[in-house]
Amino acid sequence: MGMRLVCVGGSDAGIAAALRARELEPGCEVTVVLADAYPNFSICGLPYAISEEVARWQDLAHRSAEDLEATGMRLRTDTEARSIDVATRQLLVNTPDGRDELLPYDQLVIGTGATPVLPPIDGLTPSGTTPGLGPADGVHMLHTMGDMFAVLDSIRERQVEHAVVVGAGYIGIEMADALTVRGISVTQVEQLSQVLPTVDTELANIVEAELTSHGVEVLTSTKVTRVALDHTRLRVTGDPGLNCTVDLVLVVVGVQPDTTLAQTAGVTLGTRGAIVVDDHMRTGVPNVFAAGDCVHTHHRLLAEPTYLPLGTTAHKQGRVAGENAVGGDRAFPGSLGTQVVKAFDLAIARTGLRDNEAAAAGYQPQTVASEADDHKRYYPGAHELALRVTGDTETGLLLGMQLVGHKDAAVAKRVDIAATALFARLTVDQVSDLDLAYTPPLGSPWDAVQVATQAWERSVTPGDRQSHDP
Repeated sequence: MGMRLVCVGGSDAGIAAALRARELEPGCEVTVVLADAYPNFSICGLPYAISEEVARWQDLAHRSAEDLEATGMRLRTDTEARSIDVATRQLLVNTPDGRDELLPYDQLVIGTGATPVLPPIDGLTPSGTTPGLGPADGVHMLHTMGDMFAVLDSIRERQVEHAVVVGAGYIGIEMADALTVRGISVTQVEQLSQVLPTVDTELANIVEAELTSHGVEVLTSTKVTRVALDHTRLRVTGDPGLNCTVDLVLVVVGVQPDTTLAQTAGVTLGTRGAIVVDDHMRTGVPNVFAAGDCVHTHHRLLAEPTYLPLGTTAHKQGRVAGENAVGGDRAFPGSLGTQVVKAFDLAIARTGLRDNEAAAAGYQPQTVASEADDHKRYYPGAHELALRVTGDTETGLLLGMQLVGHKDAAVAKRVDIAATALFARLTVDQVSDLDLAYTPPLGSPWDAVQVATQAWERSVTPGDRQSHDP
């Protein structure tokens, strides 16, 4: 019998670990345990299935169950992992028919991901004998395929015309977009003073204007305090002065690491209650690895680990865990928090550190704003990008970049240029030396990213930097 690897979690990290293990060790017996029936589905794609821009929810699968099993792994769907016995190396699971079963393992990868945060809103949490409101009442969270089906059921059965989205982070903004595309009137409520709190206020204001221009009512610095049934509808109240009656409430205010299973093995928890792992994704408990949204993350620009629940990071960490579980020696090189989101006709992206984050980490940052066209203006269809570059004034090191522009303006490409420069620890000035592609319909001799870094250089170094644009 080959080595027995058990991966808990059927999303990014668990599947990535299983695939890598099977790739490197075809004789390895790999079992993936997942709590639902949807292995390797794109949770990031849920808003687009709800908007019906993705016509078939089945298309959210990165790979079909048949494709996965064809690699030689075994899928245990609708199976709950309940506890880990480290001494005997066994995983206790509850099968679809309700039986307890022990799965022996030689190595175990925990990829249980994260769970949505439920904020303290009266009416959503149980109080005494009164149950909290939930999907049957039109109150939803969005993190699983089951959540998506429940939202779609509510839209259809409740004939939703007006919805409140609580939270204006990435998922909140994507859902405001998705529901509006469905013809539903949206009120978006954010407790903080701006939408999309992961970017600077100047860019968040552009995003808010985009939401508003598409009919979304945006209420910042507003806290939802109560949701109550009002006949067949829902009354949402809060401070200051929030009072509206709607058909559906969606609560998307963030996630927290799901460590319930991991704690049965005695793992150490750290930042934000996430599992502590080393750069090889080892937990410190013998034969137990962990990866994805349940673990803390090494950030390439920070001395201390952070919590960055991102699908791209989960894929990479899972791959590392799977390789090392079968005897490899691969390190996770760290994340930069690179993110991009679409809001109607805008794309918003960031990578690295913002000014306040860099200062807290001990850098001497300066952030400089600039504007640049996505391609030569004489060619039709040019769009202006708003960019913000953060660099260290002592070393000249690039620390971060944020940008907002039209969804067709290659925003993702440009944040990836900055992410690559950050990964390589380039200075701001060195970004100008990058040999980037140019043709008038798609770019400029100095790409927008280089225009932005040169603006930073001019603001920090006296005197203008001269350049000629052919």
